[in-house]
Amino acid sequence: MAICNSKTPLRSLELPNEFEDLSGLLQTDLKVIVSALVDRAGERLLLTRRETQQLRRTLWNNLTQAVNDAVEPLSADRR
Repeated sequence: MAICNSKTPLRSLELPNEFEDLSGLLQTDLKVIVSALVDRAGERLLLTRRETQQLRRTLWNNLTQAVNDAVEPLSADRR
């Protein structure tokens, strides 16, 4: 039996060099935010395991993309 792997890959933070030292801190903060939101949604909405995983991936990818998009213009290369 073949397993269908249709998972969306997780995005990574792509910070300009000026912000690289914050990468670990921001990743930790994002993990806490995503976990808190997913836990609350799971409790309130009684999400299935699959729905919980999908929500976790969606939140992570969207929040990471928002940070990447907001910080990218702040690079010295772009100024």
